[in-house]
Amino acid sequence: MVIRSKEERARLNAEASAWLARLHGPDGARAEAPLQDWLRGDPAHQEAFERATELWELLPGVVAVADARARTPSRFMPLAIAASLFAVVVTGAMTVYLNQAPVFDTRTGEQRSATLDDGSRIALNTDSQVTVRFDRETRQVSLERGEVLFDVAHDAKRPFVVAAGDERIRALGTSFVVRRDGDRVRVTLLRGKVEVTRTGTHPQLLAVLSPGERVSAVAQATPVLDRPALDAVTAWRRGEILFRDTPLSEAVAEVNRYGQQRVVVNDARLAGLPVSGVFATDEAAEFAAAVAQLHGLRVQRDGELLLLTL
Repeated sequence: MVIRSKEERARLNAEASAWLARLHGPDGARAEAPLQDWLRGDPAHQEAFERATELWELLPGVVAVADARARTPSRFMPLAIAASLFAVVVTGAMTVYLNQAPVFDTRTGEQRSATLDDGSRIALNTDSQVTVRFDRETRQVSLERGEVLFDVAHDAKRPFVVAAGDERIRALGTSFVVRRDGDRVRVTLLRGKVEVTRTGTHPQLLAVLSPGERVSAVAQATPVLDRPALDAVTAWRRGEILFRDTPLSEAVAEVNRYGQQRVVVNDARLAGLPVSGVFATDEAAEFAAAVAQLHGLRVQRDGELLLLTL
């Protein structure tokens, strides 16, 4: 895979946007043949043109205004100038969009996978968002919220760094899961080796993880290192949630991450009841019914709410 600099990608995006603007402008028919020559010149041209084409539908307002000005020039604006205006306006707008840092996100209950420019793979769990910024020297990913599994392509010259709040996870070629809930960050290493540090006035090394280890970090608190059951950590990749003697309050919070139906436990006496089993991420009602049967509880429905009571 060819690694292209930020500047080179920006140039390709600008050229592709200009070709697309010409193709849809008042002189579009004459642009078709030279466009095909440009596309055949380099596979990267085709990729850039496909990106520009995908964004064409996202800019209806800009395109409509520029197109109207180009096709109905005033007596003070010759057709050639109007056509140039069309190309400049549309190319500029599309270049801005194309060169923004890529953002990947999911809604509640949704999962998504993607391959990054360096060949690394990411898988986003429910209600998650990451921003990706790559250049020749660094590979930076910011986890704004949620949970992501990273399968990092090896590149010794460009460390892969995930920022999650104040924590930084540094890897070269490895697989790990990062979960961010507010200011709480958990990093579980599946394969390879990663360093987890905390930024600030006095940067701190929190842990160097080995496969199977997890570090849980909260601002102003001592990090906790443990070895969770990896099949439970990655169960969401199979559309499942796995509990082993998990307190009911924690199990309910986990189930409620995935669907519109929400399980509610208002009685403090029930919070510590143990829950074990494998449940589908999109079946809150099934979870509530199973817990009710296990502990002799009742399920009261109120719209999208499922209240567990004695």
